[in-house]
Amino acid sequence: MKVKFQWKFLFQIFWSFFKISPVTFGGGFAMIPFIIKEIVEKRKWLTHEDITDVIALSQTIPGAVAVNSATFIGHRIGGIRGAIAAMIGVSLPTFVIVLSLGISYFFIQDNPKLEAAFISIRTTIVAIIVYAAIRIAKTAITDKTTFFIMAVGVPILFFIHPVVAIFLGAITGLVAVKIKKRLGYNIDLHKKKKVDPTTDPDYFMGAGI
Repeated sequence: MKVKFQWKFLFQIFWSFFKISPVTFGGGFAMIPFIIKEIVEKRKWLTHEDITDVIALSQTIPGAVAVNSATFIGHRIGGIRGAIAAMIGVSLPTFVIVLSLGISYFFIQDNPKLEAAFISIRTTIVAIIVYAAIRIAKTAITDKTTFFIMAVGVPILFFIHPVVAIFLGAITGLVAVKIKKRLGYNIDLHKKKKVDPTTDPDYFMGAGI
């Protein structure tokens, strides 16, 4: 029996991404550590494996990685309304901040202290993205095949478009699974996950909402 949609849960989705958005300088990839901490470790709405799949999927379609990721995650945990709440939550703070900075930048663009701050921010962003890559690698690289795809994919990205690399990775995975099955290996692509009624949204929301 489907339980009536919890508007409190919908607000939690909105508020989670509303908090994440203003502190993610550097784009969608810099947001990944904050998403993991908020959605996986604090809220326990998704697993590390789920986040890895969402990030990969969000890069295969047009649009900003941050908005795409938030929308996919929102839909995964709260259906269509969850996707809308997450999308608004992640977009609203950025819109307000960019609008404010755009107006004020003309008055402070030559400030040397501001330039120094932006240089430091860019350096910090690199560290955040590397940290996010390490966290995702722990769940994405599970065997020799996935390690090989990662090792070959990194240098290839210097020469081809990321979307092409993603599709090539998908094809390589399909071929690898087919070869392993022919060789008699037992392939288990579905990891079982324990459901906690206190944290699983489907338990009190009903699937598909």
